[in-house]
Amino acid sequence: MNKGLYFLYNSIVGRFFLKIASSHLIANVYAKYMNSKLSKNKIKKYIKKYNIDMNEYEKKDYSSFNDFFTRNIIKNKRKIKDGIVAVCDAKLSVYKITEGSFFKIKNSIYTVNELFRETDINYDYALIFRLGVEDYHHYIFPDDGFVRSSKFIKGILHTVQPIAFKKYKVFSENSRNVTFLECKNLGDVCYIEVGAMLIGKIVNEKVDRFKKGDEKGHFEFGGSTVVLLLKNNIKIREDILNNTKCGVETLVKLGETIGEIKYEK
Repeated sequence: MNKGLYFLYNSIVGRFFLKIASSHLIANVYAKYMNSKLSKNKIKKYIKKYNIDMNEYEKKDYSSFNDFFTRNIIKNKRKIKDGIVAVCDAKLSVYKITEGSFFKIKNSIYTVNELFRETDINYDYALIFRLGVEDYHHYIFPDDGFVRSSKFIKGILHTVQPIAFKKYKVFSENSRNVTFLECKNLGDVCYIEVGAMLIGKIVNEKVDRFKKGDEKGHFEFGGSTVVLLLKNNIKIREDILNNTKCGVETLVKLGETIGEIKYEK
């Protein structure tokens, strides 16, 4: 476990500093540094520490650490498969939403409406894609369709590491962008990007219509999360569901099949 995060989340003094660390002011200051030439010397150490295979990515001379962090992957290194696909490289958990719109992650109980601050909207599954700092930080649209509406909710910036889940309702407290999609096969989809500690920016493409596999956006430096809320016309892979029940996340890659759509006969 990261010693710094343990200090912030598990000590009285740490929780005082946590209020500062999770603020947008700190994130914005840190973002300026990560976008400067001064941050370039962090790149080689980062690649080595997280064992990142740079053969998957386009070769270029990065101007800053954030330029490296938002690097583009080589075409065909991530193929878009059939069925319901992973929208990013991540550690995936899938939760069934109860009749009262509740679902539980670790010790926190969420309601669907808490996530986007609206009422009378119902979904059946919550797919939590948690990106680590070593992952490819771009994410895609899961189906063909169009954007119905979008909004940004300015919350705070907790880490999305599991240590924060024990005491905070991270996904309904953190800054997040909420987009409602109307999709060809998946129907009504709610797509949420959740910011994290030291993440000052969620960068989304400005599009009204999209195809499955089109890039929706990317995160700048740090770990982050994408939440998909889906209706009941889907069947998620059994290994993913079983892992979630056991409290284990499933490693997935962008475009990988994670389930199928159930069509009425």
